Amino acid sequence: MRCVIARYPFDLTKGGVLDSMKGITPEPVTGESVTIGRRRYPVKQVGEVVTRQDRRDFSGGEVTRAMTRLGFTCHPAPGAEPAPGPAATPVETASALLGGAALDPAFDTTLNPALNPPQDA
Repeated sequence: MRCVIARYPFDLTKGGVLDSMKGITPEPVTGESVTIGRRRYPVKQVGEVVTRQDRRDFSGGEVTRAMTRLGFTCHPAPGAEPAPGPAATPVETASALLGGAALDPAFDTTLNPALNPPQDA
């Protein structure tokens, strides 16, 4: 597969990456990583070994995209927050405020008594 890393084209294959990483001891993972064989390597280390370029010349995203396209499993940085879920649409918010099905506990009057209007006796 042809890919561009640090503005240079490379023809990479899954077997070629496996051969390049054979015998390389993985560094401690502190950011994004990729599983090659049974080992988990930092993407910058993989990029350096495979392209023979300095790590400062390319981004981890470039290597992650290339490794994903080759079929390797890539992992986000440890402790990275997952993407937030979809926000309620304006129609859903209005429906919840008008007494429809509440999608967010903040809009549910049974869970948030502050939303209940005062009852005059």
